[in-house]
Amino acid sequence: MKYHFLLLYIFICGFITSQKLIPVGDGWAGNSINTVVFRKNSVVSKGNIQFTAYYNNDGFLTIAKRKLNSKKWEITTAKYKGNIKDAHNSISIMLDGDGYLHVSWDHHGNELRYARSVKPYSAELGQKMQMTGQNETNVTYPEFYNFPNGDLIFMYRDGRSGKGNLVMNRYDLKTKTWEQLHSNLIDGENRQNAYWQACIDKQGVIHISWVWRSSPDVASNNSMCYARSTDSGKSWEKSTGEKYQLPINAANAEYAWKIPQRSELINQTSMTTDDAGNPFIATYWRDSISPFPQYRIIYKTTSGWQTKCVCSRKTGFSLSGGGTKRIPISRPQILVKGKGEKTRITILFRDEERDSKVSKADLNSLKSDEWRITDLTDFSVGEWEPTYDTELWKAKSKLNIFVQKVFQVDGEGVANVKPEMVYILEDK
Repeated sequence: MKYHFLLLYIFICGFITSQKLIPVGDGWAGNSINTVVFRKNSVVSKGNIQFTAYYNNDGFLTIAKRKLNSKKWEITTAKYKGNIKDAHNSISIMLDGDGYLHVSWDHHGNELRYARSVKPYSAELGQKMQMTGQNETNVTYPEFYNFPNGDLIFMYRDGRSGKGNLVMNRYDLKTKTWEQLHSNLIDGENRQNAYWQACIDKQGVIHISWVWRSSPDVASNNSMCYARSTDSGKSWEKSTGEKYQLPINAANAEYAWKIPQRSELINQTSMTTDDAGNPFIATYWRDSISPFPQYRIIYKTTSGWQTKCVCSRKTGFSLSGGGTKRIPISRPQILVKGKGEKTRITILFRDEERDSKVSKADLNSLKSDEWRITDLTDFSVGEWEPTYDTELWKAKSKLNIFVQKVFQVDGEGVANVKPEMVYILEDK
């Protein structure tokens, strides 16, 4: 009996310890604004310094800083607030090559809110400022991406759901100024808009993929398209090397995978590349093979575009309507190591079928279809979606995940709940 109790004790303690949750501070939890998947980014590192950001329960932008491997955070409450009752209005952060922290926050079809730190590696923000002064009055979904040389790309939607254009700016590290590369990189032609996900690979190539949406109704999401830029965002091409005539539109886009409307195809997920620069896109949808929405990977090889399905889900749901939805699964994040048949894939997600814990699915080889699914927490995270420190992953292959239990009422509702602790989950 004592032996069995000891084994049980070791198992339980090992499981709890393996979570490696580093508490940061209490954050607003009445909706999913702190944990939406399109936060680019929620947590970032450079050298041995890491920053994260979230809204506190009063709606103030809060920035936390620590040395990696330390459990002690320096918390700074900024003077800036956000409309925390709208889960679109998330905070995006990034460090440039000189260590300045760039922050954009509180957007859903309104004027650009942007500031940067007063000095390198500081959590104190300067005054709100413009970037270029162009197309900055109707901003949604701000996202930062880092080039290998320390320059930045900033993307956002100019317009509204169903009728919006993708704007792209570039930050020059030497001059510390922004330049607008495109006011309308992907043109919805006033009939639809692109909901994108993007990444910059080790060679500095920008990759973008997107679904089209023809109305505010999420059920109108359809297909997955692709483009890349090998000259820092100036010109764009298909995966075949064929040059795009800009702006990209529905007629000239490369379709990585055709997916009909009303397939429960979700928008704004994630993408990355393997070590050779081949794109990998994570999303979910329902097809004729499975009656349930399943997590899927769309990826490019020398044989063309391919898909893989995790295909572990056993319950269905329907996506329709507008506003932030309460969905039984999160949008996925994808991480990739290696290249060729030895490519290893990790999908981060949350699913009510697994009691809404932080979970991951691992695939050890592209030759395999055997996904290994494990839970990284022993508690529910509500309507959390995964975001992680992309820069730490690139530099050291260490996975640090932003975790907070949050509650999302369907259709942009707000839950009457107490604040919840923000954590950084350190996984191997």
